[in-house]
Amino acid sequence: MALRLVQVNYKARDESALGRFWADALGWGVSVEEPGVVNVEPVGFAWPDPTAVCIDVVIVPDPETVRYRAHLDLATTSAAHQAELVGRLMDLGATPADIGQGDVPWTVLADPEGNVFCVLEPREIYRDTGPIAAVVVDCADPRTMARFWGEATDWALHEVTDDHARLRSAQGVGPYLEFLRKPGPRSWWNRVHLDLKPYSGDDQASEVARLEALGATVVDVGQGDVSWRCLADPEGNDFCILSPG
Repeated sequence: MALRLVQVNYKARDESALGRFWADALGWGVSVEEPGVVNVEPVGFAWPDPTAVCIDVVIVPDPETVRYRAHLDLATTSAAHQAELVGRLMDLGATPADIGQGDVPWTVLADPEGNVFCVLEPREIYRDTGPIAAVVVDCADPRTMARFWGEATDWALHEVTDDHARLRSAQGVGPYLEFLRKPGPRSWWNRVHLDLKPYSGDDQASEVARLEALGATVVDVGQGDVSWRCLADPEGNDFCILSPG
């Protein structure tokens, strides 16, 4: 058994506006799954597919109460592309963000609801990821996180050190899932968490039990009676297991 990382989930005050921002930012399409839920995915995409990790934007009454440790890194192909993308994102409503990054070659921005993300300088490793280079999770121990997430999903470990770990889909396509060592509480807001999905025919309850054995804990975030299950990884990062299929 294994789980697929299928989307990142944004909590939002205005799901339509934030969904449109990310669709325009990535050059993807947008659709309404149900009232209060907007899907952002490549045009013509057959979900789920490891070539992309999609975005789900969900309205919540008070997103300011949510502080997750995940963010997106966007890929570029040249210095000119990076500059063009930053300019276009700011035209769409992004703003520069200072999170103490200092003098770095990448650009840190915040989306219209304040979620921080990065526009990377060109890097060879991300040449074939699509517009999202990586989903990045801050953590205290990348080795522990890589071990947990590598066993939780069918993603392959590409690199692990004391400071950084990198996984990618078993098919070697799409963005990376990265864990970056940043001990201590985060000083800036993000409302982004990961959503995983069992393969068709697998059992959601069995997957929850398997992840609990790996060190996850079941959490109550006020979700009520829903079809997905909310858990936290060994460092307390919330994520959801969707229904199989």
